[in-house]
Amino acid sequence: MTAQPVENLEQKIGHNFKDKDLLHTALTHSSAASSANYERLEFLGDRVLGLVIAHLLYEKFPHEREGDLAKRLSSLVQGSMLAEIAVKINLGDFIQLSVAERNSGGGENDNILADVFEAIIGALYMDSGLDECSRLIRELWEDVLDTMKAPPQHPKTSLQEWAQGQALPLPVYEIADQQGPDHAPVFDVRLQVKGYEDVVAQGRTRQEAEKEAALIFMKEKVSSK
Repeated sequence: MTAQPVENLEQKIGHNFKDKDLLHTALTHSSAASSANYERLEFLGDRVLGLVIAHLLYEKFPHEREGDLAKRLSSLVQGSMLAEIAVKINLGDFIQLSVAERNSGGGENDNILADVFEAIIGALYMDSGLDECSRLIRELWEDVLDTMKAPPQHPKTSLQEWAQGQALPLPVYEIADQQGPDHAPVFDVRLQVKGYEDVVAQGRTRQEAEKEAALIFMKEKVSSK
């Protein structure tokens, strides 16, 4: 399946790009191009997204402490959240991938979806500035912000407290694999909890992969009981 026309994505995000090349670059994976791919725009979009979300949290929770705001921010800009929102706008249908990458599921890969979403934000910033980025991010994050009643507990903290309550040794995290180029690595982390099967999770940083592994463990091994 080839990527859908970018005009369809413009309709979904409510913005017609003045510079179409920016949008095309934001949607181009490194497997499909040796030079003009989304990586630089992803770098920019990551910073823009963090700024806008921080501003939203500052406005929405005027009496909350910095530490609690930081917990909310971390949860709202993590890779799994970005991938979830990317799926809502069917972003995977628009990404330019090599045939091999698309056949291997690249259009559904959470890491790629998160990266491209950030690249879209970066392209939007370059095309029309911060206000337009803020509009889109507010629209896409509105439901999540409205349902986030309390600052989320970090999954690693929740797991550690649970393990201590069960009189178990502290969880152990180790890198199982590292893939991708040096400037954009992907980490596989193995989580070991005594008496339970290991959990392996992936992330763009070791910390993100550890967090995802702890989250999976709490959902599958603890919440399911």
